Amino acid sequence: MKWLKWTVLAIALSSVELATSPMSIAHPNESNSAITQSTPNNSQQLPPLIDRELFFGNPEITGAKLSPDGKFLAFQKPLNGVINVWVKPIDAPFDDARPVTSDTDSPIIFYSWNRDGNYILYGQDKGGNENFHLYAVDPAAVASDSTPPPARNLTPLDGVQARLYEGPENDPNTLIIGLNDRDPQVHDVYRLNISTGERELLLKNEENIANWVVDLQGNIRFAVRQTSDGGTEILRVEGDKLLSEYTCGFEEACNPVRVHKDGKRLYLETNKGEDVDLTRLVLYNPETKESELIDVDPEKEVDFGGALFSEATDELLVTSYVGDRLRIYPKNEEIARDLEILQKALPEGDISLASMTEDDRLLLIKVSRDVDPGSTYLFNRDTGEVEKLYASRPELPTQHLASMRPLRYTARDGMEIPAYLTLPKGVEPRNLPVIIFPHGGPWSRDTWGYDGFAQFLANRGYAVFQPNFRGSTGYGKAFLNAGNREWGTGAMQHDITDGVQYLIEQGIADRDRVGIFGGSYGGYATLAGLAFTPDLYAAGISLVGPSNLITLIQSIPPYWGPIAKLFTLRVGDPENPEDRSRLIEQSPLFSAKKIQAPLLVIQGANDPRVKQAESDQIVVALRELEQDVEYLIAPDEGHGFRKETNRLAVAVAVEQFFARYLGGRAQEEVPSEIQSQLESLTVDINKVAVPESE
Repeated sequence: MKWLKWTVLAIALSSVELATSPMSIAHPNESNSAITQSTPNNSQQLPPLIDRELFFGNPEITGAKLSPDGKFLAFQKPLNGVINVWVKPIDAPFDDARPVTSDTDSPIIFYSWNRDGNYILYGQDKGGNENFHLYAVDPAAVASDSTPPPARNLTPLDGVQARLYEGPENDPNTLIIGLNDRDPQVHDVYRLNISTGERELLLKNEENIANWVVDLQGNIRFAVRQTSDGGTEILRVEGDKLLSEYTCGFEEACNPVRVHKDGKRLYLETNKGEDVDLTRLVLYNPETKESELIDVDPEKEVDFGGALFSEATDELLVTSYVGDRLRIYPKNEEIARDLEILQKALPEGDISLASMTEDDRLLLIKVSRDVDPGSTYLFNRDTGEVEKLYASRPELPTQHLASMRPLRYTARDGMEIPAYLTLPKGVEPRNLPVIIFPHGGPWSRDTWGYDGFAQFLANRGYAVFQPNFRGSTGYGKAFLNAGNREWGTGAMQHDITDGVQYLIEQGIADRDRVGIFGGSYGGYATLAGLAFTPDLYAAGISLVGPSNLITLIQSIPPYWGPIAKLFTLRVGDPENPEDRSRLIEQSPLFSAKKIQAPLLVIQGANDPRVKQAESDQIVVALRELEQDVEYLIAPDEGHGFRKETNRLAVAVAVEQFFARYLGGRAQEEVPSEIQSQLESLTVDINKVAVPESE
């Protein structure tokens, strides 16, 4: 768990974490009051209005990781207003910590210790373009005045994306990485010396490999690629040869989890087989070609969730599953005892492991729940002692936050759809303004827990509805594949529409005050909702949402080339006349004239997944139709907003927009810096132009 692999191969339009959920980055502004007076509209019943900065500012402390020997603690904290990495002795107070990085422009999101703790490694791109470079810094080299040591760029190649595959256990000064420097579509594999920065080419990617699987000793053991029919093929690496080992079809899954400690067998998450719906954890043996079942959901409800392995022995310790809530299953008596101790000592909430020492003695445990973004604890397995280290947002008044509850509703064709509903606290759930908040992906899902935007909007008086429409992951392959080619005018959007009708029938939603807001695929669902069900929504906000499925598919990042078939099979093939006709029908851009509700469009200029043209073209179309449209563009962001001032400016725009059209509450005061930033992001729609297609 302490070893972070940076793989930016998130398949398709992943949810915009930093934009739609502040789970990594939020911090109060000490100059403002945490709770301000509310505006009228249920003000006598709703909790006090909570300062938006408590939801979307930088955290006080977050993302802690133990050094491998357990002597030091690294964590993320603002330095001059930008999230950086700090280090302190494990027993020292946080006030004694020293910064070891000093990025002044963009927050450091990904970082880890190397295997022996001599270096801290982190990834950084430029303005959200996802061409991450790998940096190393010596945490012991902090100057006496606490000046951070200089960071070394280990992959100083413009326009190239680095992927970190593994840090060998037997050679802590070495990393196995991938670089698409030779061909932007594929990553070759290199051995990298951390101290010198020297790179050695190990394997040239000439077989359209999408991912490489490296064992604990740094040997390249397996490769993953897409088959010509859209399935997945796992190959064994034998020298410079790739030998096919395990294949599953397009509508199945077979994803490597990690190489067994013997360096030969492979843990797989798979649902291969006609009679298999839910993914399970198996151990595949290349010699016998047989798979041993290791774990499957005891409740037969959801796909395999995750596995935790020992840092000391590499044995499987825990498996987890995400149903309505997280469920954890220990794999030996010692771990079962540890979990019992933790459950008694910790507050109610979901428990997750944040970090572990190389001897398994010390663990960092995070506890979070729907009304609390979480606190981190140090657990000593030898003594059974549990010590609270920090809360990420200690000034957030959690007593005023709203409960999130799971529910099920029935779609028009009889399929059961899982969802989460967050109701504003203190008011009767009748005839409320509602925000439909569909997730990104779309091959992802919403889960129970703290969601910054859900809580922010609930505090403003809205019910927030998060449906896991078909096409969402985690509920088996039948549910996932029921979303194939069902975008916009199909079942995926119908499920969202049917969720709105469910809320109206239950008396929860005021049918005249329903808004929709989402990021990435959720942004597309917003545009589709306004275009294809124009009488249903009173307002919508699309954040980095595609408007034209044809241009979306034609402009995917080059390093998604090895999985491009996935898009044509699950969404559609623009080169196929029948598909192209359907894609046009499913693209909100071509039905812009049907849009009646006001729309706010938000876009990162450097987004490599959903290009700015996707937002430009829907804005221009609505402008020409004299429809009500507003537009924000951040020139220094990509597929999601990382920078604090940008996130806060977006929060202001969101609450003001929905207050104007749905009647919810809004915080009146806006700090001058944030107001200025909002004005700088606001685009004059009369100046927006769409490049001519080739």
